[in-house]
Amino acid sequence: MMRLVLLLIGAAMLATPGSAQESVAVSQARRAGLVGERFDGYLGFVTMPSEMVRRQVNSINIRRRALYSSLARRKGVSTEEVGITATCTLFARIPVGGYYLTSDRGWLRRGVGQAAPRPAYCG
Repeated sequence: MMRLVLLLIGAAMLATPGSAQESVAVSQARRAGLVGERFDGYLGFVTMPSEMVRRQVNSINIRRRALYSSLARRKGVSTEEVGITATCTLFARIPVGGYYLTSDRGWLRRGVGQAAPRPAYCG
């Protein structure tokens, strides 16, 4: 699985905060606390943003799903496993003030002086 994580370091650049793949509207929605990273490797809605932002987030998630599916086929694992593994890289890029969804605690916000969230399975 660690090899998969290394592959995902570059792959997870798909629409991470401030990346070229992310629209200005999605970046603003992240900063406003409307959109955040989920534990399964996809973006989610902390609170419901505009229809335009929802469409853009859904588009990002479709691209992530395609990437995860491709990697899963090559590695012989499930798409869900790839998405969860991608979270290790995606959560590490959450800026202070950014939101993230855990599998057991709901939506959380990264605070000042707080380390980037790191699920226990990331090693």
